[in-house]
Amino acid sequence: MENLLEGQWAQLNEEEAGPFIERVASQKRIMYGIAYSYLRNENDALEMLQEATYRAWIKRKSLKDTERFAPWVTRILINCCKDELKRRKQLVSAEPQSRENALVEMTSDRKLDMQRALDRVKPKYRQVLVLKYYQDLTLTEIAAVLGKPEGTVKTWLNKGLKQLRAQMKGGFSDDGQ
Repeated sequence: MENLLEGQWAQLNEEEAGPFIERVASQKRIMYGIAYSYLRNENDALEMLQEATYRAWIKRKSLKDTERFAPWVTRILINCCKDELKRRKQLVSAEPQSRENALVEMTSDRKLDMQRALDRVKPKYRQVLVLKYYQDLTLTEIAAVLGKPEGTVKTWLNKGLKQLRAQMKGGFSDDGQ
């Protein structure tokens, strides 16, 4: 993946591109995990990682506080993933899509059950759950990534956990939200 990033920026001024590549490379595992959690496919996750890197490069001048690079680039990645999911919904498919590729990688029945239950949780709650429990971000970091108040993130986390528990028990609690 580093070669992909380095190759993409080879023609750019090393003075500007070098530090940018290093910062993105330091976030690559977290970013890949987030993209994979949204798209459930290795190739799609890598493509979104590349797209997010490109968008971040284009908008690099808009980042005022360089200490906030990680939440900034993560937010860009999440927006790329959401855009891709919206695009997919708009496509009319003649055949139902197979999810076998994503499921083959999960070997545990518990992981399968958890993933299926998580898929049925509302997207805004699911993204908080994924960032908290799959990416080990704190509530403050999640709030920064999503651009939401920390109290909202706490509420979404609690509602997401409630929906997830209901899914694991076999029901669905919508809560009207």
